Amino acid sequence: MARKFLDENFLLHSETAIQLYHDTAKDLPIIDYHCHLSPQEIYENKSFKNITEAWLYGDHYKWRVMRANGVEEKYITGDADDYDKFLAWAKTVPQLIGNPLHHWTHLELQRFFGVYELLNEKTAPSIWEKVNKQLQGAGFGARDLITKSKVTVVCTTDDPADSLEHHAAIRELQGFDTLVLPSFRPDKALEINRDTFRPWLERLVAANGADIQTYDQFLQALEKRVRFFHAAGGRVSDHALDTVVYGKATREEASAIFAKALREGQVTPEEEAKHKTHTLVFLSQLYHELGWAMQLHIHALRNNNTPMFRKLGSDTGYDAVNDGAIATPLASLLDDMESAGGLPKSILYSLNPNDYHVLASIAGSFQGGGIPGKIQFGTAWWYNDHRDGMFEQMRILANLGVFARFVGMLTDSRSFLSYTRHEYFRRLLCDLLGSWVESGEVPDDMNVLKEIVAGICYNNAEQYFDFPAVVSVS
Repeated sequence: MARKFLDENFLLHSETAIQLYHDTAKDLPIIDYHCHLSPQEIYENKSFKNITEAWLYGDHYKWRVMRANGVEEKYITGDADDYDKFLAWAKTVPQLIGNPLHHWTHLELQRFFGVYELLNEKTAPSIWEKVNKQLQGAGFGARDLITKSKVTVVCTTDDPADSLEHHAAIRELQGFDTLVLPSFRPDKALEINRDTFRPWLERLVAANGADIQTYDQFLQALEKRVRFFHAAGGRVSDHALDTVVYGKATREEASAIFAKALREGQVTPEEEAKHKTHTLVFLSQLYHELGWAMQLHIHALRNNNTPMFRKLGSDTGYDAVNDGAIATPLASLLDDMESAGGLPKSILYSLNPNDYHVLASIAGSFQGGGIPGKIQFGTAWWYNDHRDGMFEQMRILANLGVFARFVGMLTDSRSFLSYTRHEYFRRLLCDLLGSWVESGEVPDDMNVLKEIVAGICYNNAEQYFDFPAVVSVS
């Protein structure tokens, strides 16, 4: 007999998995250590006029599949009415069998709005009315949704030149207990060949209140911002290494390259690699000193459709999986960081699953310092955060590392409704462990298994990141 779609034991295929999920994983809180939520919207407790605004504005995951389903752009990012955009999504959902968006869509309807109907063209009008009535009432603002999801920490993604004013304002709020902390994302500091570099450098000058004419002044400004973020509670950095490059350089060489970039607006690829390497190594020593965790997001191929990039900008659904060699440049980069005075806690992600064994094995080359799981092979990310991708990442980590020290899932989303992704991950985690128990591959010791589940779902992240104040769970 076919099981009911999305029943209470969804994705759980053994009694062990069912027990682990319902007894341990289900009710644990969440540490969202990497996301793209807006701190301003959190502070303002942004309300949503309708489900389209909450669901479809800015969600390039959905935009991609709507385009693939033949939806015209006016119903995606264009000027169509919000209901018509919602209806276009409702027509798309039934076509998404096998895509995690099909699961996530219905999980979000169930968990946040108590809607158990399948979304399609026929049910769209009634679901639109039911959900919008709730969104327009009390308890469905941005902060309310975070609280309902039992999130203890949110780490937003912030540029070094950001003021962090909304983070400061959030700290003063009464009755909102979630820590909202900044993540240091200095990508623009590394991309000296892009047109964005000089305008961004002017922003950095304004943020620091001091001119930047030399590389030493540039590094001093970055250090000042790192310490500013630390004072605001920041304990993580985040770097997009779409292509992993490595070039060893002395401080004198790096200074000359920086001066050339300011003077001519362009440097050679070899010089760019040296700038990136030297700057990253410098930053890594600050992270190590302050006890931060450094996140490296590798192998995204961004903005592939030039006409649409010119029309809509970045992060609009035209990115893909990158490839290329990473083993030698990444190992060399991490080795330079270690040799310079100490590699910080680091999480290595790749958008390309072909890199998984490389990342997991390189992580094992730099463990130490008495820190459990100091170098993490990060969770399945972006195009890989589906069932098969999560299973593959966890199996490779278990085969090559210490699975029980894994810091688990992140949201990596701009939507306040995306926290059901943690439920999705937790069900898969319990199903994987349950399958190992049922096949006799691991001992049927529920005490040990529950400790591992609680660790991967919450406790490991709490201990690893060492945020200023986090709710602990037993």
